[in-house]
Amino acid sequence: MIFDEIKKGENKRLELKEKLPSNEKISRTVITELQRQRFNKSFDEEENFEFEFETLNLNIIYNEFKKINKPCNYEKSKNLKLIKDINGKNLPTNALLIALGSFDNTQIKCARFRGVTKEIFIDKKEFNDDLFSNLENSIKFLQNHLNLNAEVVGLQLQEELEIPLLALREALINAIIHRNYLRNSDIKVAVYDDIIEITSPGGFPNGLILEEVMSGRSEIRNKILANLFRELKYVETWGSGITKIKKLCKNKNIEFEINESSNFVNIVFHRPHKIPNSTEKMPNSTEKLLKLYTNEQEEKIITFIIKNKKINVDEVEELLNLKERRAREILSNLVKKDILEKIGKTKGSYYILNETKRLIQ
Repeated sequence: MIFDEIKKGENKRLELKEKLPSNEKISRTVITELQRQRFNKSFDEEENFEFEFETLNLNIIYNEFKKINKPCNYEKSKNLKLIKDINGKNLPTNALLIALGSFDNTQIKCARFRGVTKEIFIDKKEFNDDLFSNLENSIKFLQNHLNLNAEVVGLQLQEELEIPLLALREALINAIIHRNYLRNSDIKVAVYDDIIEITSPGGFPNGLILEEVMSGRSEIRNKILANLFRELKYVETWGSGITKIKKLCKNKNIEFEINESSNFVNIVFHRPHKIPNSTEKMPNSTEKLLKLYTNEQEEKIITFIIKNKKINVDEVEELLNLKERRAREILSNLVKKDILEKIGKTKGSYYILNETKRLIQ
C-alpha cells in the first residue's frame, strides 16, 4: 500500500515535470512544491519554525471575528489550523503569518498613473500591514481614484463608483486568497485612464485553464487562508468570486477580463468613457479648469465646488476620506495653481474657484 502511494506520487511529479519548459532547471522551490502536491499539502498549512509564536499579535485575528460577532480565541485558532502544537510547543502556520502580514511579500502596492502607461505617477501607496487592513486600504485607494456616477432612483439621487465596488472587492479578495506566497512579489493595483488592473503573483493553481476559471471552477492554493476568509464572511462559498464579478459587471455593462502570463494573473476592468453630467452645462471658462486637473481627488473637489459654490477642509476630509493634514495639502496645491482661492483665515475659512468668487460675494 505504501509503495503504491510512493509510485503514485512519483508519477505525479514526473507528470508535472513534463509541463515545465525543457530548458528550465527544476529549482529547490519547484521540487518542494511538487512534494507538497504529492502529499496534497499547501504551503500555508505548514508550520513555521522561524517566527516565535509569543511575538505574534493574534488580536488582529480576534478583532476580525468580533466585527461579525463571532468569538475567537487560542483554541479556535488551533481548530482553524493557524496554530500547531508540535511536541508541546506552539508554532504558527504560514497561513497565520500571511494573515498577520509577517512576510515581506504580503503587502499590496497601489498606483494611479496618468494616461494609459506607467510613465507618470499621480499617486502611489504601499500597504504593508495585516491582510485585512491591506484589503480595506486598497479599496479606499480605488474609491479615491475612481469617478462617481449619479442616478435618480425613485425620488432620491444615488451615487456609485463607475466600477461596482463589490466587484473590485471580490477581485482583491480573490488575489489575496489565490496568489502564490512562495513568489517574492506583491499584489499590485494599477489605475489608468482606461482600465483598472489587479495583478496577482502565481499562475492558475493545479493546471486550471482560463475557460475553467471563467466558468466558475476554483482550485484552492492556500487552503487555510481561504477557510479563514470564509469563516470571516469575506467570501460566501469557494469559487463564487469570479461568477459574482461577471454578474456585477454585466449588469453595469462593464468589460471585464482575466489574463494569465509569466506566472501572474491579471484581472482587468475597463473603465467606462463618458462625460460626467456635472460638466455638460459648464461655461467655457470652467471647462478650461478641467484641463488643469492632475488627479481624481482634485477633480472631485472642483466638481463639488461647481455644485456647491465653495468647500472647506472638513468637507474635503469627508469627500476624499482623508485626514485633515492631507486635505489641507491638496487645497494648498490647488491655491498655488491659481485654481482655488482661500477666503478667510480662521476656522470658518473656505475655498472657491477663482472665477466664481464674484458669484457668491
